[in-house]
This record gives sequence, C-alpha cells and structure tokens, in this order.
Amino acid sequence: MKPIKFTCLAISILSIGISGFASNVALADPDPISMVNQFEMTAGKFEGFRRSGAKGVCATGEFVGSPEGKNISSSSAFSGNAIPVIVRFSVGGANPKAADNTKTQRNLALQFNLPNNEFWQMGNISAPVFGSATPEQLFGRLQSSQPDPTTKTADPAKVKAFADANPAVLLQGKYFASKPVPASYASTNYWGVHGFGFTNANNEKVWGKWVFEPVDGVQTLSDEDAKSKGPNFLFDELRQRVASGKASFNFNLEIAQAGDVLDNATVPLPEGRKKITLGVLKVVSVSADGTGPCLSITFDPNIMPKGVEGAPDPMLRARTAPYAISLGRRITEGSKQ
Repeated sequence: MKPIKFTCLAISILSIGISGFASNVALADPDPISMVNQFEMTAGKFEGFRRSGAKGVCATGEFVGSPEGKNISSSSAFSGNAIPVIVRFSVGGANPKAADNTKTQRNLALQFNLPNNEFWQMGNISAPVFGSATPEQLFGRLQSSQPDPTTKTADPAKVKAFADANPAVLLQGKYFASKPVPASYASTNYWGVHGFGFTNANNEKVWGKWVFEPVDGVQTLSDEDAKSKGPNFLFDELRQRVASGKASFNFNLEIAQAGDVLDNATVPLPEGRKKITLGVLKVVSVSADGTGPCLSITFDPNIMPKGVEGAPDPMLRARTAPYAISLGRRITEGSKQ
C-alpha cells in the first residue's frame, strides 16, 4: 500500500503535505456481524446494553465555537451560536457493572444538533491512542482474548502470541496503567484518536487530531482514594459537578505537520504540535437514571458536517456497520444502560 498524501494548509496558510501511515495489513474488513459476535463471545453478552461502553449515563450540553474554529471550517458548529449537544459518559468495556475506580477507559460521546437537520457525532476516549490500528487487528485481538469454555479465562499463550506479533495493541493498556484513576468524568482528557480535516469557506484545509480538555484541568485520585470511592461513584459525582457549573471542556485541535501519521489511531501526533481551541463544550444536565436522549444513539464518528472530514483510517471507516448492528440488537432486546 502506498503512503497516502494529504494537501493541507497550516494556520499560517502555508501549504504542506502530510504523509500517512502505510499499513502492511490487508484492508479487507472483517464481516461486521462477525465483529459484533466476537465482541459478545470475548467480553460477554449483556442484553440491551452497548457491546462497548455499556455502563454509561446520558447528559446534555451546549457548544459555542470560537473564531479559530470558524477560521478553519465552514461548519455551522463554529458559528459562535450555542449548539445543543447530546452527551454520553461511560466506562469502557461491555460489562454494565464495570468498576468506576479502576485504571480503565472513560468515554465522551457527543452528538452536535446543528441547524438544517445536520449532525456531528463523535466517540472520544480517555487515551490518545486506540487499541488497534485496523479492524483485522481488533478482530484478531478479540479472538486471542476469547475465554476458553472450560476454564472461563483467556489462554495466556494465545494472548501473548498475538500481542508479540501486534505490539500496537498493548499501547493503550500501557497508557491506562501509567495514569491515576480520574476523579470525575469531567476532569479527564478525551481524544478523538483519528485524523480529521477541516475546510473553510476559501477551500483551505487543515488536518489534525483533536482532544477535549477539562477547563478546570485534569484531576485524579490516588490509589487509596480511588479504592475508598468504591466502584460506582462516577455518576453521582458528575451530577454534583454539573449542578455546580463545573463541567466544561475546551475542544482543542492539534495541528498536523508534514510526515505526521493521520490514518493510524494507535499513533498520536508528536508532542509539541501547535494547538488551537475550536470552542467550549459545557455540560448542563445529567439524567437522573438510565434513560435519556443518548440511549439509542450510536455516536458514529463517520457522521460529520460539511466542513469536516475524516482521514482514510481503516479503523474509522469500519465503525459504522458494527455500530448499526449492535444498535439493532439492543433495540430488539430493549435498550439499557
């Protein structure tokens, strides 16, 4: 596969080329039904719940775009007017009883309800890297981790063999292991992990990767404090924080430079890249229970408005079909969270 070239403009309107990632893995996506089935066989099937990020809560918010956002994109998200947003916070994994006080993934899923029936959906995670570079790699990792029917646990030899052959799958876990437990859903960073392009009214294009960063800064817990919080503290903590008006995020874009990798979600941009703030997201309410407007939204990151586009990342493009299949199963079973 030949490297992919992007034509883009830096903020100074200097034209540069961004060389993408050349994968040595064939890009024949696994059958999406098989992918969802494998999620269930590996992580367990919990009827009505999402196959990933099962333990979650709905919220609502508003987004106000910045002049910098309007400068790089023609999207109505950056008009400067308040945009209503459907929000979902969750813990990673398929278990709806996952513990809140462990060093695992947190998720910030968003749907911007834009004018003229246009939507922008996102699935942001609390790590700068995804757990696999391609759908084939994700499928293989799930297979290698599938519990043995007799022992009810994964075969360590299979897990190790796959990781040894695909070291990128270990990067995300190493990141989480190196970080303290977040003190709140509203006090940790959330990355989009994929590369995205922004085009303005003059057809000038900027590429980069984004991150939502808490306005009040990252806040974490010591191991002892996390243990004392217990396994179910995040929802109530979030409700208290939102009620006090302290749950806002800066929507920041790290600008890519020539040679940066944009089509591999296991490769973050190098440190020190120029960052601009595209606007501020404020969370204004949290559902009191397991209901709410987010319940049956897939949060497919391929749903983007005019003025925004995704890089040709195989993991990005592979999300839509499995998400739709999972949603269909959840609705049939009775959606829960």
